[in-house]
Amino acid sequence: MTTDESTPLLAPRDGLPKVVTEATELKRVVTSFAAADGPVAVDAERASGYRYGHRAYLIQLRRNGAGTALIDPIAVPDLSELGAALADAEWVLHAASQDLACLADVGMSPVTLFDTELAGRLLGLPRVGLGPLVDSILGYTLEKGHSAADWSTRPLPEEWLRYAALDVELLIELRDALEEQLRAAGKLEWAREEFAALAHTSAPPPRADPWRRTSGLHRVRDRRKLAAVRNLWYARDDLARQRDLSPGRVLPDAAIIDAALTMPASPEALAAMPVFRGRAQRREIGRWFAAIAEAKNASEADLPSQTAPYDGPPPPRSWASRQPDAAVRLAAARASVVEIAEKHTLPVENLLAPDTLRRAAWDPPDPPTEQAVAEVFRQRGAREWQIRLTAAAVAEAFSEPAA
Repeated sequence: MTTDESTPLLAPRDGLPKVVTEATELKRVVTSFAAADGPVAVDAERASGYRYGHRAYLIQLRRNGAGTALIDPIAVPDLSELGAALADAEWVLHAASQDLACLADVGMSPVTLFDTELAGRLLGLPRVGLGPLVDSILGYTLEKGHSAADWSTRPLPEEWLRYAALDVELLIELRDALEEQLRAAGKLEWAREEFAALAHTSAPPPRADPWRRTSGLHRVRDRRKLAAVRNLWYARDDLARQRDLSPGRVLPDAAIIDAALTMPASPEALAAMPVFRGRAQRREIGRWFAAIAEAKNASEADLPSQTAPYDGPPPPRSWASRQPDAAVRLAAARASVVEIAEKHTLPVENLLAPDTLRRAAWDPPDPPTEQAVAEVFRQRGAREWQIRLTAAAVAEAFSEPAA
């Protein structure tokens, strides 16, 4: 349903519940939610721009027959009993991949789930944020002004709690409407495969060289200066962890890059740089300068490589000169995948992961039969519905250049 005039959703229909902060209150929530029926709407609020890591600072639940619960996972950090009580229920989340890790940290992991954002993507909807979906499909307007708030604040303002409760208020109704659209479009089984894969996805291993994600790193072309970026990044990370602050609030990326490019000769010279003049940075000037001095004195063997280690093919822009046949394969296969995505009203990246296609084009099976391509895709984690739609076309595209 699309409405010309949406109805503002201003307050939870059952009133704003009290935040659960004690074990006895949590026990009552476990009992009531276990006794209720149907799917359970789940959401979590983090403080990623303010605190270190991505832990949850508020968890919201709603289930028909139990109403809405707001839980403070800082006050009651072990929610494994609640997770177990909901193990048989389908969990409804929006953008589930953003919340699954922080929910698992407190003992809550779904066995089955329904992701309303992912459902919207599979339907090819133009806007798949929670607010736009609730507006376009259910005809209600959600106020989204507190999504970037510091949810580690205590006590949480009532206005924020109302916003958080409304995030799960209509999530089950939205799930039901999206399921009907998926069924009508012949995409429900696709969605179920996607949801199952999402529910059983393990946490990714720690990123290699996380410091290489420093904004502005492309400006640093010297390995010794790269070492300074690396050392400053880890020094900042240690201090951020100690203070439970977002690393960017301890020292901005721009300051790390400027210091590495300048490589000041003394603590005083570092303290004279713009970002380092503040009182908070001057207190830590010894820490920051020690990181730079360590990079200056590092042996060649201890300097990082100019490029990040990567086990895949080089960037496609270099393929035409390095491996022309691979460039032709990739272009032909991409065109086929785009055509299939358009035919089924899907975002290309939801039809087949771009990295999966690149790797297959760089090192294709020999011969590139449909079955062989399907197995390559399967080993890279592609779902069966994706393989059914793409394997034959990609195999044909891989065969054409050699013909």
